[in-house]
Amino acid sequence: MINFLDLKKNNESYADELKNACCRVIDSGWYILGEELQAFESEFSTFCGSKHVVGVANGLDALSLTLRAWKELGLINDGDEVIVPSNTFIASILAITENNLVPVLVEPNITTYNLCPKNIISALTRKTKVILPVHLYGLICPMPEINIIAEQNGLLVLEDCAQAHGASIDGRKAGNWGNAGAFSFYPGKNLGALGDAGAVVTNNSDLASIVKALSNYGSHEKYKNKYKGVNSRLDEIQAAMLRVKLKYLGRETNRRREIANLYRAGIFNDKLTLPTWIDDKNHVFHLFVIRCGNRDKFCNYLQENGVQSGIHYPIAPHKQDAYSEMCSLSLPISEQIHREVVSLPIDPRLTDEDIYNVISVVNAF
Repeated sequence: MINFLDLKKNNESYADELKNACCRVIDSGWYILGEELQAFESEFSTFCGSKHVVGVANGLDALSLTLRAWKELGLINDGDEVIVPSNTFIASILAITENNLVPVLVEPNITTYNLCPKNIISALTRKTKVILPVHLYGLICPMPEINIIAEQNGLLVLEDCAQAHGASIDGRKAGNWGNAGAFSFYPGKNLGALGDAGAVVTNNSDLASIVKALSNYGSHEKYKNKYKGVNSRLDEIQAAMLRVKLKYLGRETNRRREIANLYRAGIFNDKLTLPTWIDDKNHVFHLFVIRCGNRDKFCNYLQENGVQSGIHYPIAPHKQDAYSEMCSLSLPISEQIHREVVSLPIDPRLTDEDIYNVISVVNAF
């Protein structure tokens, strides 16, 4: 069986370094808000090209705390609207409603699965305050166009970079285009911790300062609480794990791109739609997502022929019980995407032989 993702095998590649990093934290006697977090924030800041990185507990908190910080700064208020792609993972929308803001679901581009600038413009109202582009599957959104729309309309831009560590346009990386970027380091991400972890990236010092306080009970100074904060801190062990894995992210991204190009060159099956991208640097291939009109039959066929696959994601957000108030929305492009998408294996540890075997199976469908 060709596994979709084997985290145990992945982490074996740098097991000694991970264990040494863990021991370093244990021996230090300091487990929260210490030197490992400071070092990771500095290193990830350099990687992204941003002035500030604030480590938090997970990717959802990175989104939510950024929106909350903008409320504290008086830049947005309860009831304001946030434009978000209708085919995103539900976390992007949870962060909006958690802050008493209104998600405005916008249809994506059917070929890239990312926000379509034309559809953003159509969705603007006097209540729109934020655009939340999601760099879905690892492909960075058309940020130059989105930023122009934001600047012309006085809007904030919060990038959801949970799947796009290192994706770039003209050398400018995801997270460094908007007013802030939110990253997840969930174990299965391209840069994954060994537990939950996340970060906010920004060039705005005031925003970084407030996010840091909000994530630490609303406190800049122990026992003095300026805000009604939460506990959302990236702990020392996870920061140490991420420092190890960040060193190898470039190499693993290159391997993901090699696999994606093997798929693109080798898959010829008119029953399937392959992903679209122009420049490899725009895409870090967290996922390699194709579409199939008869998905259930295709996925069963893959499994029977020794290839694991995934579905990202099977249910559109507006069709989830949690957002039953949105169930009447007409979003045919999003619904088609959720009905047809299938993710093929793109684990950097897969060999060329594995990939050729996948291609052979896919072409025979």
